[in-house]
Amino acid sequence: MSLHLSVAPSVSRSLASPSSSCCFQRTASLPSGQSFRSMRDGRLPAGVLRVRRRAVSGCVRASLETAAIVGKVTEVDKDTFWPIVEAAGDKPVVLDMYTQWCGPCKVMAPRFKELSEKYLDVVFLKLDCNQDNKPLAKELGIRVVPTFKILKDNKVVKEVTGAKFDELVFAIDSIRSS
Repeated sequence: MSLHLSVAPSVSRSLASPSSSCCFQRTASLPSGQSFRSMRDGRLPAGVLRVRRRAVSGCVRASLETAAIVGKVTEVDKDTFWPIVEAAGDKPVVLDMYTQWCGPCKVMAPRFKELSEKYLDVVFLKLDCNQDNKPLAKELGIRVVPTFKILKDNKVVKEVTGAKFDELVFAIDSIRSS
């Protein structure tokens, strides 16, 4: 079974007024086009990871739900990154930190996707280091793009900077075997 995560592009949101109970939801669509919420028995299909997080801000209660799909690269942001890493448990997580304007990042993107299809027991994430995600990029100590961070048990255990594909494969293999 492949273990690569990606947040599906289909997102539905509902926001009630602050005086009523408020709910912010993110619902992922599966490759078949079926939403995981539409399953009759309430279970998730194999390879789908669901993360729920609640936050209270003033009188508004928000709930964020993210789904990740095994065998794919999941695009994350500052709000979804840590909940997905925590939900991965003891599985290795490989994070590709990139920018839209970076040439080497564009070269590595399809190769990173190939790795996600090859290593099914590893969670693959992508973080666009734009202004919105700057706090997370700073927290993770990014200095150059592309940077690949490999996490295990919620801690960064390896880092590969630059478009060094062979070094990235070696780092992933060493973490998987440990």
